[in-house]
Formats: sequence, structure tokens, C-alpha cells
Amino acid sequence: MKSLTDMSLVVAELLKERGETVAVAETSTGGLISSAFLAVPGASAYYKGGSVIYTLESRKELLGINRSDVEGLKPMTEAMALRFAEVARVQLKATWSIAELGIAGPTGAPYGVDAGTSVIAVDGPHPMTITIATGSHNREENMWAFSAAAFQLFGRSLAVR
Repeated sequence: MKSLTDMSLVVAELLKERGETVAVAETSTGGLISSAFLAVPGASAYYKGGSVIYTLESRKELLGINRSDVEGLKPMTEAMALRFAEVARVQLKATWSIAELGIAGPTGAPYGVDAGTSVIAVDGPHPMTITIATGSHNREENMWAFSAAAFQLFGRSLAVR
């Protein structure tokens, strides 16, 4: 398992070098994505903020997401994650944002999504999305896997010129 710094160092250095910023909205990673950004010295140059939007109430209060913002979007889809990323980026006036929506486990979601599933979106100059399915019911392992996948996706998005 990578350390928080190992997970984020490459993208953090790129953000600092470019003078770009990032915002985070995460669910099942519980703050690991934000923690990884903050583990790199100089994070205040690129990290605008983040929220753990684990519940419907927190999504409403912290992101200001309401029913009309997600109308027509199914839960746990890449389109839903991208919408959350867009809202977070705009709200914090960041260059980029990452949103993660997941089911860490040990059980699946009541709407039929298996444990070990996450949808991740990067919004910004080069938006990208991905669905992760670990096949595992181990909650902590999934949290780390989802976080690592978020940084891999963000790195790919940053690499697009």
C-alpha cells in the first residue's frame, strides 16, 4: 500500500508547477484523497478544500447539491460523479476537482451496487471518469484502492495537453 505522500506527490508537484488548484468531494474514501493532498508540503499553493459528502444531508449542506442538480442521473454512475466534481470545482473556484462516490463495503448498496465499487470523476480542463470494481468486501482496502485510483485518473487528466 502506498503512503499518502506517495499517492499524491506527482500530481501535487504538477499542480504547484503550473499554478493550478484542486477541490475534492469524496464519499467512501472518507477524506483519504484530501489527506493525501495535504500530506505534501506546500499544499496551500494548490489545495482549495474538500468535503466528505457521505450522506444526502452532507451533500445538500456542504456542496449545495439538490434534487434538480442531479435530475436524470442514476446513483453511482460516472455522470453523477462528474456532476459532483463540477459543483465542487465551481464552488471553490478551483482549476480542477475530484469527486469519488463509492461503496466500500462490507455490504453493497440497497440499489444494487456491489461493495468494492466506486465511480470517480475529474473535472477541469480535461474531464475524465472511471468506474472501479475491486471485487473485495474489505472496507479499508477498498478505501485505499479508490483513493489510489482517483490519483491515477487525475494524473492521466493532467497529462493531457
